Amino acid sequence: MSDLALPIILIGGGGHASVLADILLSQGRKIFAVISPDDTNQRQIFRNIPRFKEDKDALSFKPDDVLLVNGIGMMPESNLRQSVNQYFESLGYRFETVIADSAIVSSFSVIEEGVQILPCAIVNAGACIGKHTIVNSGALVEHDCDVGAHNHIAPKAVLCGQVKTEEGVFVGANATIIQNLQISHSSVIGAGATVTQSVNSKTIVFGARGTTNKY
Repeated sequence: MSDLALPIILIGGGGHASVLADILLSQGRKIFAVISPDDTNQRQIFRNIPRFKEDKDALSFKPDDVLLVNGIGMMPESNLRQSVNQYFESLGYRFETVIADSAIVSSFSVIEEGVQILPCAIVNAGACIGKHTIVNSGALVEHDCDVGAHNHIAPKAVLCGQVKTEEGVFVGANATIIQNLQISHSSVIGAGATVTQSVNSKTIVFGARGTTNKY
């Protein structure tokens, strides 16, 4: 069976998961179940999809028989999403890469396993998007950027050419990182910030002037 024919188990039943479900269903993918401790029937998109209450419920399926999609949104300074990915990977499960039909992704880019590229996002030639990173709606990743694993590039954020981000970076909505900069691991670029110099690890950047603060 090809990977495209494998059913999906979606982890999470909140807003981010609903966007992913919408993309997958519109592409004809089968979502076998949603894992969520909360009642997913509050969101119309989940009403006809069976619900598992706990992660362990997914373990009744062999890793070769399903693909997982992590629908837990990434929050600054939180490793919950990354921990879920690592837990299931340690058991041999694989994560599907989700790319919205309206996203523009260069055939000369590299998109690693578990990446999620949401509607109207753009990933240009030479860019590399690391494992399990979210490129959210309307975000722009310009040419030759190297985006690390477990990043979140929030809606309308802009990474200009040849930006490098290390693991666990969060780039807030409408933030701009100018070209040729490096954002070190676990840093947070606040919403609307303009970054004009490289950023050390575990640093918060906020405001139009790019004020920094360690955490």
